[in-house]
Amino acid sequence: MKRVLIVDDASFMRFMLKNILEKNNFEVVGEAENGAIGVLKCMELRPDIVTMDITMPEMDGLEALKQIKKNLFETNVVMVTAMGQEKYIFEAVSSGAKDFLVKPFTEANVVEILKKM
Repeated sequence: MKRVLIVDDASFMRFMLKNILEKNNFEVVGEAENGAIGVLKCMELRPDIVTMDITMPEMDGLEALKQIKKNLFETNVVMVTAMGQEKYIFEAVSSGAKDFLVKPFTEANVVEILKKM
């Protein structure tokens, strides 16, 4: 069972992702409401996969991604972006993101991408 950390500043988005993942045999090991907390929890929990929102307070998802990949290169990070933020996808992939989800996403899309990790 893949272990997942969900990082998103919107509690409803964390709730929705958690429900999708748990229903599809992923273990959600933690949640974080911004990139800074996400980096700390990633170091502590060592998940297999991190879903990382791009736009967040404290530390955005791109900076958090860079910090995680610097310390835990093997961690698979999937960026979560809203429509209109496609310009960040290239930077995220070049910084080590394995894939990305565009909001609004479907359950099937989430499961398909995370099962590839």
